[in-house]
Amino acid sequence: MNKRDYYEVLGLSKSATQDEIKSAYRKLAKKYHPDISKEENAEEKFKEVQEAYAVLGDENKRKQYDQFGHAAFDQMNGAGGFQGGFGGFGDFEDVDLGDIFGSMFGSSFGGFGGSRAASRRERGSDAILRMKLSFEEAVFGCEKDITIDVTELCDDCDGSGGHGEKTCPDCHGSGTITQEQRTILGSFLTKTTCTTCNGKGKVYDRTCSTCKGRGSVKKTKTLTIKVPSGVDTGNQLRLQGKGNAGRNGGPNGDLYIEFTVEKHPVYERDGDDITVEVPLTITEAILGCKKDIPTLYGNVKVSIPAGSETGDKQRLRGKGIENQSSRRKGDMYIVMKVVIPQRLSRDQKKLIESLADTDLEDQEIRKFNRFVENN
Repeated sequence: MNKRDYYEVLGLSKSATQDEIKSAYRKLAKKYHPDISKEENAEEKFKEVQEAYAVLGDENKRKQYDQFGHAAFDQMNGAGGFQGGFGGFGDFEDVDLGDIFGSMFGSSFGGFGGSRAASRRERGSDAILRMKLSFEEAVFGCEKDITIDVTELCDDCDGSGGHGEKTCPDCHGSGTITQEQRTILGSFLTKTTCTTCNGKGKVYDRTCSTCKGRGSVKKTKTLTIKVPSGVDTGNQLRLQGKGNAGRNGGPNGDLYIEFTVEKHPVYERDGDDITVEVPLTITEAILGCKKDIPTLYGNVKVSIPAGSETGDKQRLRGKGIENQSSRRKGDMYIVMKVVIPQRLSRDQKKLIESLADTDLEDQEIRKFNRFVENN
């Protein structure tokens, strides 16, 4: 039976480097491993890939192959067999099988790295709490008490999960059990996570009754939160280390407070600026006036110019929201709204009618009237 060129098997050119050869082997070993591959003839392809790497991954064998091809090894094996066979992985000792198969089966495949994962320090998960604030609380800041349920290290066992610590008798503290496995490809050693200690390498004479061996407990806590001035809906406040407990001595997660601010009956907010609509009578709008305007910091008297119309604006600098986070103070805008009375007394009606007998037309009115006449 004619064998395929080893470079062709690995999908490489003859100028490939050793790193490229190793990378191609690792990729194809994942693809054709008979335990997980659904490819047709996966087992044969896996053997073919191993055979190619056993030669090309060895500098001396590669030189022989480049010079004589398959004949170099047919001479050595007499019957065209592959030298060394597949009784083990001696020719692949520089390839970490845990790295190759770990991404397919997780870190616990064959136990490679299982003990490390079990004893690794892990940061606790974050927690989030939504808080509703009044408009004034958000603008000026405040202190609020909150009650939260969090996971914390067990005080009774200091987070270990038990009392009377000792080395695991089955794995002798390593966290893994080494076993020999025999497959159609030969024999090799694998490491599996020790089930007695779950990879921690230690066991306890007595399980902690408070946390039931988990090392952590749920607690209800009351915290006093200082809300900074100027927060708005959707803003978050981060409380470092106030989230859930970590594992194996890892740090706590964080607690995030997310704010929702209630609407104000008068003010409209736009970032750190606020707007207030000011109703004007007809005479105030026509003649102008001085009017008390409510701001966040008390009433101020504002001059309304004569001839003001609905939609006209005035800006009051620095009368907006003082934002503690951005260190900026916004402005306040007053928007005029001329209010037409729905009901008039007899005297008021006479005054309006007498006013109508005068010439109130301005340039804009005359321009419109001319257009109507000529239409």
